[in-house]
Amino acid sequence: MLRVAPRSAPPKGSFDEGFAIMATVEKMPMLQVGYDKLNAQLRELKAERPLIVDAIEEARAHGDLSENAEYHAAKERQGQVEATISDLEDKLSRAQLLGPTTWSGNESVVGAPVTLLDEDDKPVKYQIVGQAEADAKAGMISYNSPLGRALIGREVGDEVEVSVPSGDKFYLVDKIAFI
Repeated sequence: MLRVAPRSAPPKGSFDEGFAIMATVEKMPMLQVGYDKLNAQLRELKAERPLIVDAIEEARAHGDLSENAEYHAAKERQGQVEATISDLEDKLSRAQLLGPTTWSGNESVVGAPVTLLDEDDKPVKYQIVGQAEADAKAGMISYNSPLGRALIGREVGDEVEVSVPSGDKFYLVDKIAFI
């Protein structure tokens, strides 16, 4: 996302006189539970770092590295761990914590549990969460999912139509819980 902001001393006659383009970082909405889970994963991976270094050193001691499967496996694991650590640190740095104190009104928002009635009037319960904590089997859907996008801003009594790969689905918002 880009935004334009005034600059203090622009060069005279320049194309962008008075303006500079600054990149902004997109926040990641998430609940405290999701934040804590990511933080726990990060701590586990950081604790694994010394073990990987030890495995690399041990594999190096075996001699020829060109055909040393243990060495290559340890180096590959090191790369995976470092990439995951980088990803988790990025997500945590951009986290925008949401919870009951940020919920208000009567519209569904990220974090609020929502009960829907499907086409057969069967209740289905979901909680709209951030991408990092989504788990459809546990009833936690991302705000970026088709259903999550359709539910944001809806009120009790609203009908919701969602286009999913298996076809269109229709729901009625039955209840929104602001814990």
